[in-house]
Amino acid sequence: MSWRVSVDDSCVGSGMCIAIAKEHFRLDREDRSHPTSAEMAPDDAVLDAAMSCPMEAIQVVDATTGEVVEA
Repeated sequence: MSWRVSVDDSCVGSGMCIAIAKEHFRLDREDRSHPTSAEMAPDDAVLDAAMSCPMEAIQVVDATTGEVVEA
């Protein structure tokens, strides 16, 4: 099983995702978050980061089924 993680344009660069799951997210020059890879192994820290995002900009989906993964 693997997850596809995306961050939409509503990201304001709060850095919550980095603080929670630094190995899975990075900030670009405009302080917008991006996943470190298009697909990743399931990790509860990624779900915690998605739930903590103040803009709800992070989406986690099952790479096989396309269904949204929820904590």
